[in-house]
Amino acid sequence: MKRWIHRLDWIGLSMAAALAPLVAETNLPPVASKAARLFPDYSGVIIPPNFAPLNFKIEEPGQRYRVRIHAAQGNPIEIGSRSPGVVIPPQPWRAMLQANTGSNIFVDISVKNQASGWIQFTTITNTVAREPIDGHLVYRLLKPLYNMYVNLGIYQRDLSTYKESVVLHNRSFQHGCVNCHTFLNHQPEPMALHIRSESGGHPMLLVQSNEVTKVMRTAGYISWHPSGRLIAYSANKLSLLYHTVGETRDVYDAESNLGIYRVDQNRIVIPPAIARRDRQETWPSWSPDGKHLYFCSAPVLPPERLKEIRYDLMRIPYDLEKDVWGEVETLVSARETGLSTAQPRVSPDGRFLLFCMFKYGSFPIYQPSSDLYLMTLTNRQFRRLEINSPEADTWHCWSSNGRWIVFSSKRRDGLFARPYFSYCDGAGRFSKPVILPQEDPAFYDSFIKTYNLPELIQGPVRVKERDLAEAIFKPRKVLRPALDTNAPPQAPSVGEADGDAGEPYYRPGPKEKAP
Repeated sequence: MKRWIHRLDWIGLSMAAALAPLVAETNLPPVASKAARLFPDYSGVIIPPNFAPLNFKIEEPGQRYRVRIHAAQGNPIEIGSRSPGVVIPPQPWRAMLQANTGSNIFVDISVKNQASGWIQFTTITNTVAREPIDGHLVYRLLKPLYNMYVNLGIYQRDLSTYKESVVLHNRSFQHGCVNCHTFLNHQPEPMALHIRSESGGHPMLLVQSNEVTKVMRTAGYISWHPSGRLIAYSANKLSLLYHTVGETRDVYDAESNLGIYRVDQNRIVIPPAIARRDRQETWPSWSPDGKHLYFCSAPVLPPERLKEIRYDLMRIPYDLEKDVWGEVETLVSARETGLSTAQPRVSPDGRFLLFCMFKYGSFPIYQPSSDLYLMTLTNRQFRRLEINSPEADTWHCWSSNGRWIVFSSKRRDGLFARPYFSYCDGAGRFSKPVILPQEDPAFYDSFIKTYNLPELIQGPVRVKERDLAEAIFKPRKVLRPALDTNAPPQAPSVGEADGDAGEPYYRPGPKEKAP
């Protein structure tokens, strides 16, 4: 009898040992005193209600992983995996965001490792904003090469999904340069962009009503007047320089000024106030009401004094109906700040001015010191934003509702610029930046192209790539703008900076002459 009792005891102990892991897994695991490390760091962020799933990697050692995403409304999303990569199903994610606009969503993460079993980390709390972001992002992708264009193009991305498509790739026009895509009032059309190619020249392409026009005028940085009747542009003479320490590349602008292309008249006007021979004017940007043109201006200095060149932030009033310019005024003085300014962009409601400041020069993407600043236009007070990093933060753009910005930042590694999004509340405060979500959680570990000039638009670009490419070599419509004969001489556009550069390949171009 004793023998059977011992055998039953042994069987019971064996079953208990076998079931122990299952019992342990059904019990609540011990809670860590910190949140799990993630990449991208999607913790404590505000996201649009129409954003793609925030797939991520759990950077905690383990053999098994559990993720539970839940909110006050709707069903939770539960994911279990032996891989640290977390891929969130799109449909439940979309339903959760739509049901919880203006509320929080929570992310619970548990990791099992051999040493301590299951550990539950502190809950991550994110917020879904009430205001959506514009549905599409247009940007340029290129490799950080020094002296040639091998593989670059303009792309667009549906921000509610991971769908990316080509707008124009340089393989379709002899591997020339395509840059400075610009849109009118956050709409996919009209659109303007600049081309540089060996045989197709250096034209500007205009897309209106799905028709592409080749305008025989070289234009660098471009800004549409909100009326759509004219475009402000820069003409720059740029050189790429190299350093042996720190950021290896630099750009010197030897000669630049601004011009106006009257789209409604096919005419070039060069107002003397924004094309002074003793100043370098660049980075034009219209206010949303069209009553002011913002730009940056610096004195002319030789290349050996590059690190002394600092640009003031300026604006000039303009009356479209009377075609009258006012007096130039300085908003930010380089002499007072000791810094150079670039890329002014006014919020859609006209309250705020977003711009860059950095140590010197006119090309912030090569400046690790480049930070974003915000000016309140009613009192002209400005401050360095809380969302900056030790690396270059540049190429910023407002959403059409003024609640979001997107900007390019090299904050992860100092090499590749990535698009980041931040929410702006009514008081001009910005939330923790969120990197552009990707379907593959490990995407940014191996992607070696850089993003520049991210622009938010409300719908997809529908013009076909072949129509854009055809307009370069075999255009159906060509315009040769008349040049205002009373205009002062303008700087020849020898080469335009291409955004994130390091990538610019400067091919000398012919000096432009009045027709």
